[in-house]
Amino acid sequence: MDGIGIGAQLRELRRVKGLTLQQVADAVGVSIGYLSQIERDRSKLPIGTLKKLADLLGVHMNWFFQPEVQGPAGERDFIVRAGRRRKMSFTGTGIHEELLSPNLNGPLEMLLSVIEPGSDSDFYSHDGAEAGYVLSGTMDLWIGESYFRLEAGDSFSFKSTTPHRCANPGKVAAQVVWIITPPHY
Repeated sequence: MDGIGIGAQLRELRRVKGLTLQQVADAVGVSIGYLSQIERDRSKLPIGTLKKLADLLGVHMNWFFQPEVQGPAGERDFIVRAGRRRKMSFTGTGIHEELLSPNLNGPLEMLLSVIEPGSDSDFYSHDGAEAGYVLSGTMDLWIGESYFRLEAGDSFSFKSTTPHRCANPGKVAAQVVWIITPPHY
């Protein structure tokens, strides 16, 4: 794999989520020293512990095993080639996402979401702001008490602290580009 190790990816996700080593160690039932060694790729990581960490950090385990996700050294901090995007899917939701930004260390995160017909994200909120552009299909968007139906070519922006939700009421998959700051994954 040409890219960063699992430990560095775990550290990056933990920091993006605003969690301390102690909080993560307590949540998954390991010592802070052991977790620190894992993040520095200096200790073995049992699959059961990786599963707990992935669940806590909101990603599937496949997040850590995607070959050549980062690309060649000269471009990995700037460019994401179409064939090297990190892919995420949320079990049972019908929503699949690809990370379009090179990493989660910068000031923003850019995602391509594919929302299958009948899929629904449920309400959630987090720090920051987000904006997006509907590339194709139809997306229903709730921002607090407000509801909007968006079609291809429509765009949106809102504070992420407001509970929000999206769904696809259509008969074809909707594709939406999201920009989120600070990174949320």
